[in-house]
Amino acid sequence: MSSSAPSPAPLLEAERLHLWRGQRHVLKGLSFAVAAGELIHVRGPNGCGKTSLLRTLAGFYWPEDGVVRHRGRPIGEDRDGFARDCAYLGHDNALKNDLTALENIEFSTSLRVEVTPRRCREVLGQLGVGAQADLPVRALSAGQKRRVAFARVLLGDARLWLLDEPFTNLDVAATRELLALVREHVAAGGAALLTAHTELALAPGEVRELVLA
Repeated sequence: MSSSAPSPAPLLEAERLHLWRGQRHVLKGLSFAVAAGELIHVRGPNGCGKTSLLRTLAGFYWPEDGVVRHRGRPIGEDRDGFARDCAYLGHDNALKNDLTALENIEFSTSLRVEVTPRRCREVLGQLGVGAQADLPVRALSAGQKRRVAFARVLLGDARLWLLDEPFTNLDVAATRELLALVREHVAAGGAALLTAHTELALAPGEVRELVLA
């Protein structure tokens, strides 16, 4: 009689999440799981709770009811481990205007993992903003700032990416390039959960939709 190994716990799991924002009940008993190798597109009309969901999953909001688990454990039980395994990109690029692009990502990323200026420059170049590495962020365009902010995600070495409108202010070519990086991350065994107002140029089976009412 043979026995099979137990299935690994999902990388991230939400169980019966209820969240109120003021008078709005934005998450109403939401449950789902994200496995390694999955890309999930969160969709729904404005105000339905997409950003609130990502911030709850990242541990910035605590739900009134329900639980968020990371690898089978509530995220509050291992906050440091969860923080190392999760990269969050919000609407706000969280860049300091008086620092250069390089200084911004080197400082913020070094709080989580060890990085070198050379590696930071490589990633900025990969994202098409290498020439702007030594410019103050205030001198960059909105699209350039978005790519600099995304550099933190690539440098963080996290398995789980939570991306809130990552393609904001990007042109068609830059959106395609950024989406390719997300696909590469997922294909390598990572996972990504993102919001986007536009359709994602992906083949059937590459993405799972999570629709909020």
